[in-house]
Amino acid sequence: MLQRPLSEEASKSVKRFLDPIERISESLFGLVMVLTITCSFSIGGGGRTEVRQMLIGALGCNVAWGVIDAVLYWMACFHVHGQKIMALRAAREENPEEAYRVIADALPPVLASVTTPAEFEAMRRKLQQLPEPPQRPHLTKDEWLAGLGVFLWVVVQTSPVVLPFLFVHDPTRALRISNGIAILLLFITGYAYGYYTGGLRPLRSGLIMIVIGAAMVGLTIALGG
Repeated sequence: MLQRPLSEEASKSVKRFLDPIERISESLFGLVMVLTITCSFSIGGGGRTEVRQMLIGALGCNVAWGVIDAVLYWMACFHVHGQKIMALRAAREENPEEAYRVIADALPPVLASVTTPAEFEAMRRKLQQLPEPPQRPHLTKDEWLAGLGVFLWVVVQTSPVVLPFLFVHDPTRALRISNGIAILLLFITGYAYGYYTGGLRPLRSGLIMIVIGAAMVGLTIALGG
């Protein structure tokens, strides 16, 4: 049974390290994680020992998720390459009808709907002239580097929230500074979301993101996260 190729959006994800909306989503998720830990600390209170434990938990959580996210990115790239190899092999088959279907699936729907059988056949013959595809998919150097970029993005973009606990000795003051930085980052995340979405006003989107982030953190803490 022939495999259906992945969508154009999935293919683009292999070539490009996280589009703006994906980076915004990663930022929001990381901020919610670190805020869940810092706000849990504010509920319990504590001295320098508790602050140290909280820092280890927050940084460790972000590093662990960065590793997981990078691995998931590499797995997605590997999957897309495998699907492309299978699609190319299917498009080169001697059975024209099956080949036409695979080629149509790889085209945008509008183009596929106006492509004639003769054009499908011409494309199939050109595909048959291409070199034999590799037996197994493999990751490119750029994709390995992009996975590293995913890891660094997840870790670095939430670091400002925990930095006050490293440099401010008063835990209460450090917590207030940390929360202020988190609110600012949530606003920037929402502003960017509104800017790239186009249908939302960036300023309003930034304010809404603060509310959404606070609600998500509160729900996570309430559920024992």
